Amino acid sequence: ETEAVRRPDMAIARQVLCLSAFLSLPHARAEPMRYSVAEEAESGSVVANVAEDAGLAPAQLSARRARLASEDGRQHFRLDRGTGRLVVAERLDREELCGQAGTCTLPFELLLANPLQFFRVEVAVEDINDHSPVFPEERVTFTILETSNPGSRFPLEGARDLDVGSNSIQAYSIAPENEYFTVSFGSRIKGKKYVELVLEKALDREEQAEVAFSLIATDGGSPPRSGTTQIHIVVLDVNDNAPIFTQELYIGQVLENAPEGSVVLSVVASDRDVGANGDIAYQFSQAVGQSPSAFAIDPTSGEIKLTKPLDFEAAENHELSVRATDGGGLSAICKVLVEVVDVNDNAPELVVSSFSSPLPENALPGTVVALFTVRDRDAGANGKISCALEDQLLFSLRPAYKNYYELVTVSALDREETARYVLTVTAADAGSPPLTTTQTFTVDVSDVNDNAPVFNQTSYTMYVRENNVPTALVGAVSASDADVGPNAKVTYFLAPAHSAERPPCSCLSVNSENGHVFVLRPLDYEQVRQIEVLVSASDAGSPPLRANVTVRLVVVDENDNAPLVLHPAQDSSPPSSELVPMSAEAGYLVTKVVAVDADSGQNSWLSYHLLRATDPGLFAVGAQSGEVRLRRPVTERDAVKQKLVVLVRDNGRPPLSATAALSALLLNDFSDVRLRHSSLATEDEGGSLTTYLIISLVFVSLLFLASTAAFIAHKVCKRKELKGGHVLYGTGNLQSSLADAATAGTLPHAYCYEISLTTGSGNSEFKFLKPILPSLPPQHCATGGGTDDEQDFPRGPITAEDVAPDNPGTPSAEQFNSL
Repeated sequence: ETEAVRRPDMAIARQVLCLSAFLSLPHARAEPMRYSVAEEAESGSVVANVAEDAGLAPAQLSARRARLASEDGRQHFRLDRGTGRLVVAERLDREELCGQAGTCTLPFELLLANPLQFFRVEVAVEDINDHSPVFPEERVTFTILETSNPGSRFPLEGARDLDVGSNSIQAYSIAPENEYFTVSFGSRIKGKKYVELVLEKALDREEQAEVAFSLIATDGGSPPRSGTTQIHIVVLDVNDNAPIFTQELYIGQVLENAPEGSVVLSVVASDRDVGANGDIAYQFSQAVGQSPSAFAIDPTSGEIKLTKPLDFEAAENHELSVRATDGGGLSAICKVLVEVVDVNDNAPELVVSSFSSPLPENALPGTVVALFTVRDRDAGANGKISCALEDQLLFSLRPAYKNYYELVTVSALDREETARYVLTVTAADAGSPPLTTTQTFTVDVSDVNDNAPVFNQTSYTMYVRENNVPTALVGAVSASDADVGPNAKVTYFLAPAHSAERPPCSCLSVNSENGHVFVLRPLDYEQVRQIEVLVSASDAGSPPLRANVTVRLVVVDENDNAPLVLHPAQDSSPPSSELVPMSAEAGYLVTKVVAVDADSGQNSWLSYHLLRATDPGLFAVGAQSGEVRLRRPVTERDAVKQKLVVLVRDNGRPPLSATAALSALLLNDFSDVRLRHSSLATEDEGGSLTTYLIISLVFVSLLFLASTAAFIAHKVCKRKELKGGHVLYGTGNLQSSLADAATAGTLPHAYCYEISLTTGSGNSEFKFLKPILPSLPPQHCATGGGTDDEQDFPRGPITAEDVAPDNPGTPSAEQFNSL
């Protein structure tokens, strides 16, 4: 309704100007494309396929930089360039956009460049029934004379429904129905609707002093919505004339810059009654949904004044309701329409739709640099805008369509002469005095791709610890390009050192954007010590230029290998026992624990410690050599069988360790070792002292005789073997392995050992008795010298040749590898 009373002549003039400008532009479509969409549609809802209706392929939208532009600058819709669909960009509220106007149309343009082309689009926002009728007051009280005649009408402030059309208020009803009143609803002057209570039956104060009921307003939506107010009728005895306004509609005009307190107009009402019943008081009847009024009314004179400044751009008119009430409680309502007259208080607005910078220096004349639109929120001459470009010989302004302008080049650019242009566009309105707005465009001129990327180092060395996590960041390469724009955008990638080579190492990757170098999988120092790759940096020019740099990745060892015990073998069951004569003195070499570590450096430095022992004071372990020696002489009180556990620990952080379990038999002589060994094993397995004593008592005589004979025979045989130079050795491969182990850092001193196997041993035990350096060739002894590479323990599993399987007293390769 408010839109209907706006100035039609101005609207028609605007339409004529738009039509003439539209017809003068050959690239614009004459008739707009019209669509409709329901209000409250969700963001992303499809309105139509404008590309199909405009005869354009979806690919043309992106190629021609299609965009939507509206006069007010708001983007209620957006264009999906991929499909050509027009979709809702934000939730649409018809009441917010168009208020109470009968139709709500959102016009905008579909703009395309290269070549420039425009399509007008109009989307009608259709109303939905999303608002309920609301009365201005929850309770209305009327005082009615009992002398009122049937058919008397009492005006009501009607409910307000923000919806329009059939969704607006369609009917009023009373609940519960009564015999005194009905409601009348209709239209009168200029389509103004009224609501009145109609007295159907004369009132009798003595019979009923008050009447109460509900007034219900119902709209025409589906489903319909309703609002309710309570009507309270107080019956009076006298005052049979209500006030009457001189006009049903008062119209006034006021400048938007009028000061506070300015008188807008006066309303006048008269009452035929006299005395208190003829005294009239004026007051506003607040409309539903209005903000706090900017007006005040004198209750006695009816003068309406401003209480705060008005803004034509916020609201072009204000609709007020004034109620005149006499001293007897009778009232009348009139409408007041205040029109705000525009003044030139808004400067032009310049909105840039597109701006291209930098421009190549070989850009052709006529190249579009910027596309912008100008608007002014004022009306009439105050809203007419003209644009001008300050002194420039190489650029000019060109009108495009309606209030759109293009900033274009008029001659060739020369970057060597000027690398940057600062352009100032001034927009001025036709007000008095005129208001202006300036917009500055800084246009950079780009160069060609004539500089290759340059790394900040001639080569890169990066470090990573072995057993790294996948995709570990180990460093970054960086290159810069002296060009600008895309010509300076550097990307990195791995490249083979020579074009004929296979692809570079798959365990490294370089981030194409920032040059970060990642290790894609865990590395093993024992398998690879360093990796060299070639990294290329290429710019985005046409053709691209590139540079190469060598990246060396050094693998740093970690302590990830525990020591491996080679001797004594830990997989034998039961473990072999070392024979120690009772006559052995302190320092006697019982055996030697031999272990290796696959790591390098300090991670492979091994130390030996006595962890547990049957008699800890009897044995000592060399911290560096691993030699197990007697700490003191053996006594008769020492247990025959001694069990020891030796801890082998490396020097890593944190250290890793392994244990070697071994046992020693303390014997007066070495005769019948097998029998004694078997008896001791039986003692361990049985664990019963009683059983052992019984067996000992039964066989003591036999054992004594047999042991004596065996000891004498053994001594005789051994003396003959030593005299004849017959020494039973393990194979040279075992000695070589032990020598290699010593060379690797686990045996700090050079030793060669005579290996003597007992003739009666059923367990193929071997003993380290004492060093006999002259018995072994010099090349089989560990010297402790050599380079670091020579000290590295061989990688991979130990082979059968290393452990000499032909020697019956030597553990097999499977036994070594199982450790």
